Amino acid sequence: MTGTTSNLIDTTFRKLKQEGRAAFIPFLTVGDPNPETTVDLIVGIERAGADILELGVPYSDPLADGPVIQRASERALQHGITIDSCFEAARKARERGVQMPFVLFTYYNPVLQMGLEAFMSAARENGISGLIIPDLPFEESSELLKLADGAGIHLIPLIAPTSEGRIQAILGKARGFVYCVSSLGVTGVRASFHEGIEDFIGSVKQATDLPVALGFGISSHEQVERFSALCDGVVIGSAIVREIESKAELLAGAETKEDALLQICSFVSQLKG
Repeated sequence: MTGTTSNLIDTTFRKLKQEGRAAFIPFLTVGDPNPETTVDLIVGIERAGADILELGVPYSDPLADGPVIQRASERALQHGITIDSCFEAARKARERGVQMPFVLFTYYNPVLQMGLEAFMSAARENGISGLIIPDLPFEESSELLKLADGAGIHLIPLIAPTSEGRIQAILGKARGFVYCVSSLGVTGVRASFHEGIEDFIGSVKQATDLPVALGFGISSHEQVERFSALCDGVVIGSAIVREIESKAELLAGAETKEDALLQICSFVSQLKG
């Protein structure tokens, strides 16, 4: 592996390990509910306690996204959001002082459309530390992984309870951290998780020295607390995107935007606890 020693994701997990706590990793869809608000949300979410942020690239035919994030993508796409818009949001957030690592969550087609080398250069230049590409099988990821390593960007794998015999092979190409999927199916708020989730997390942690994060369906402080005791990081997506959706009209109003931002950040802070 080359070019990864100064990656912000590594630095963050080392710092959190010293502090004895798990990473709190929110997700938002770039451009939802409008492009002007995304950077404000990024700034506010960091102040609310985020350690790492997933930036979702809106996509019209998502494989892994449930209805909440699908609706967010539709709203963002109506504003003409592209992968370049997502890089621009990351850059503007950095210009406003945001320090936390950004992980770009995108599907592979926008990457291919941009061209692998051009995509990786833009990601590096705009402060992206990690990539999650749920529809890119690890068996077909070698070319992108090589470019990502060269750019100092981590290509982060997803592992599901059904990965089983492929886990060792996936971990062999893992960078940054391992993203464990809590349940089968798409993203979305859940009251219960895959039976045997603790054993699943334990088996992955035994098989790698990388940090292990859990996502898909986590939506309450109690669930964040439960899984923070088992993992090195907890990802919260749909619950935050749903909160943003509920404040969409307020976020669009000049007189109500600031209060709506405060309400969303308070919700994020309460999730972390």
